[in-house]
Amino acid sequence: MNMHTTRANTEAETKLVDIYDRFATSLPGDDKVSAAREDAIAALKEFGLPTRRVEAWHYTDLRNLMRDAYEPAAKPEIAEAEKALDAYDWLSGIIRLPIVNGHYFPELVSEVPEAIIVSSLCEGESAFIDGSLEADNPINILNTAFATDGLSMIVDEGETVNETIGIANVFTGDKSAMASARNNIVVCDGASCAFSERHVGLNGLAYTTTSVTNLWLGVGAKARWVIVQEEGDLATHLGQLNVTLGENSELEIYMVNTGGKLVRREINVVVAGENSSLNIRGVNLAGNENHIDVTTVLEHNVPNTVSSQIYRNVATERGNGVFQGQIRVAQIAQKTDAAMACNTLLLSDDCGFSAKPELEIFADDVLCAHGATIADLEESHLFYLQARGIPENEARNLLIKAFLEEILDDMDDEKFAEALVCRIDAWLDARK
Repeated sequence: MNMHTTRANTEAETKLVDIYDRFATSLPGDDKVSAAREDAIAALKEFGLPTRRVEAWHYTDLRNLMRDAYEPAAKPEIAEAEKALDAYDWLSGIIRLPIVNGHYFPELVSEVPEAIIVSSLCEGESAFIDGSLEADNPINILNTAFATDGLSMIVDEGETVNETIGIANVFTGDKSAMASARNNIVVCDGASCAFSERHVGLNGLAYTTTSVTNLWLGVGAKARWVIVQEEGDLATHLGQLNVTLGENSELEIYMVNTGGKLVRREINVVVAGENSSLNIRGVNLAGNENHIDVTTVLEHNVPNTVSSQIYRNVATERGNGVFQGQIRVAQIAQKTDAAMACNTLLLSDDCGFSAKPELEIFADDVLCAHGATIADLEESHLFYLQARGIPENEARNLLIKAFLEEILDDMDDEKFAEALVCRIDAWLDARK
């Protein structure tokens, strides 16, 4: 006799459904958006949050790790939002597009060049429909169900934007809540620009943020996308960047993860145009008892394309890290040149890191490679520095910084690279 068991919902899963039932009518969007939200919550009811049995979440058992769920964060008053933004400004000369508690504040936007058309995503039609609602995509499921706002942006054809476009995601308030935002961004043919996506929040407060950004690069477009994740020490952060690259386009992605208690950052790239190139550089710093998971899927679907990915990771104290990187090369994608490397320092007996690089190749004329290393600091290097009068803790930090900063060397914006190094310094200083 076959036995069938019913999956019992966790407290978080039950709360998410109950919260949706109470707030669905107050969430923004037209009829198509409302239908998409209903589909998303139906998917959540069917699949629940993923466990280790879902291959893409094998190292991050979200169903076990996500213990609680919160109501959508209320839109703060303008004065409160402005105060929160002022506290987290970090780079001068940036075009600031503020999203506070998942709500876009056009009143607090700095001057935007004419080359950029930007508006609240809620003003458009069918804003949240894109993306899979399968069991392995809970980030999109939750974001589709609960997103309250975000950005719709177009960078005009042939235009060059010299200032960095800063998407400032801030969580503020005095109670736990869920902030969810979604962005749809198009960089038109021949346009050139740089983006900063920064996430910050409060220490000592458990909250959840979900963020999904869909980015399209047109023919000959060039862009740099920088992700800086510095959520509060008790926060859950679920973020996803979905990219489509057009013909002859170029994209650089830099990512620095230093905050949050439970973090999953996904980068999904479809290389859809010939002669396009992708360059990803990531720094992931796991300390205290936080868990940082970076998962990337790169699909080379056309011939003559190039991609390079390098990740440098540090785990210490009781921190845990995960890197999963998959490169798929379609049969038609001849002359693909794709490389991926993941290098990790483990600095305590209680920390851990899991690395899973994958190649899935159906073409026969390609140049593809991947590799992963895990090590501690070299004792001989520490001895060399200490022998010259440098205290042990300072010597260790110098070696860690050298290990991490190497992958920022090729960033052509020196001021921005220095700002990222400052974020790394702040994380290291907190461990003295």
